[in-house]
Amino acid sequence: MNKIRQILRLYDQGKGKLTIASYLELSRTTVKKYLASFDTCGLSLKEVDSLTDSDLDELFGKINQRNRTASLRMQALQRCFPKVEKELKRTGVTRFLLWEDYMKEFPDGYKYTQFCRHFNDWKAKVNPTMHRTHKVGDKLFVDFAGEKLCYTDKHTGEIISVEVFVAILGASQLTYVEAVPSQQKEDFITACENTLHFIGGSPSAIVPDNLKAAVIRSHRYEPTLNQAFEDFAQHYDTCVLPARAYKPRDKALVEGAVRIMYTRLYVPLRQKQYFSLSELNVAIREYLAMHNNQLLKGRNYSRRMQFEEMERNELKPLPVDRFEFKQSFYAKVNKDSHILLGTDKHYYSVPVRFLSKKVKIIYSNSIVEIFSKFERIALHKRSKVPHAYTTNTSHLSSTHRYSAERTPETFMERAEAIHEDVLSVIKSILESSRHEDQKTKSCEAILGLERKYGAERLAGACRRAMDFGIDVRIFRAIESILLNNLDNQRENVFATELEMPSHKNIRGENYYK
Repeated sequence: MNKIRQILRLYDQGKGKLTIASYLELSRTTVKKYLASFDTCGLSLKEVDSLTDSDLDELFGKINQRNRTASLRMQALQRCFPKVEKELKRTGVTRFLLWEDYMKEFPDGYKYTQFCRHFNDWKAKVNPTMHRTHKVGDKLFVDFAGEKLCYTDKHTGEIISVEVFVAILGASQLTYVEAVPSQQKEDFITACENTLHFIGGSPSAIVPDNLKAAVIRSHRYEPTLNQAFEDFAQHYDTCVLPARAYKPRDKALVEGAVRIMYTRLYVPLRQKQYFSLSELNVAIREYLAMHNNQLLKGRNYSRRMQFEEMERNELKPLPVDRFEFKQSFYAKVNKDSHILLGTDKHYYSVPVRFLSKKVKIIYSNSIVEIFSKFERIALHKRSKVPHAYTTNTSHLSSTHRYSAERTPETFMERAEAIHEDVLSVIKSILESSRHEDQKTKSCEAILGLERKYGAERLAGACRRAMDFGIDVRIFRAIESILLNNLDNQRENVFATELEMPSHKNIRGENYYK
């Protein structure tokens, strides 16, 4: 506005347009336009000089705007831009290809450089964007690439397509890439976990797309997260901030990283053949290291250098244990106080008070947890033995608990607590070839004698019974010894031969000579 006031003052002093332009370092054309506008506004110099800067801008501001009607060539170009923007969203389509199509339709059109410049100007007006500066250690952006990679099965020759997971840190732009079998939550969570171990820490937030493995129901403010992915985030002390649906600019960094990977990874990888997923991932890591160590354009540092310098120390430390993926389902407790884990066809016990009730089972690779109304009622180590039972005897009723506790180990423990001689008898019974039920009944009967006769007498009876040897009537023998108070006596099976008594009915050795 000061320039305009000076132009008008010098003009009122009789200075020429060329002199004014030279003095104020303006073009002669600009001076002519302002003076022409002044001549047509109908105001005196004093009236114009008394205007505020905003009023003066409203009076002369339109001079800076070029209201010339766009040329026919420009109009034709701008009509192409909506189609160009739409086509660029397709994989493999570039501006150069679209410019070639444009030149075929308009041979006298703009050259490639002007085509790109005018397109950028048009995009800025139609759909302006905001530059965002990312804080160190703040966000990790994750996504799956649109194009898949593949490997060949060595045995069948089948070409197997795999998904490509891409993650990038916001501040340093350190990138991680991994080929995974699918976009299912197991593979997605595993890839995210491998990313955290690759960067050596946890960011404050993970920003995924709205895929089902991460988000069950999208919402602008409070999306519903997949429970397994939410548990994973809690395990690594981070949170999940899903991008808005159909808003790729919310994760523009990872979208750009995917485009770069198409050139730096896909092109060299597709020139070779791989025979396993692990072999493919080894090759990916080699090209990924080259990408992260390559200097950024126009800078004297790489993504890796930038990460090590400013972002690594800002990440949260990783937990000692890796995340165990958990799955859940609901089941009804059977009448035998067990539930079936269908995946392994294995049964697990539940407290008897929950018979016939519906419970929630959450299981991982190592444990099985059973919940009823947010209360954990049972915890078991996972067993993958089919058609077998894992039973905590405290879950059973008193009758069933007594029956379940009648095991060889239990009998041995009870006998050892009484006396070593009792343990010897029980061990001999258990090692015999009799039927299991017979052995169980015999052990139970012998150990039950302690309540009536005491531990000391039972031990003595077992010592005397062992002198005669163990047979199927061992319980009867021990009971008889106790009834006849013979438990303090021992049979001397090793005694020397007794002398023959003298008797008239005994013929003696001389009779046979």
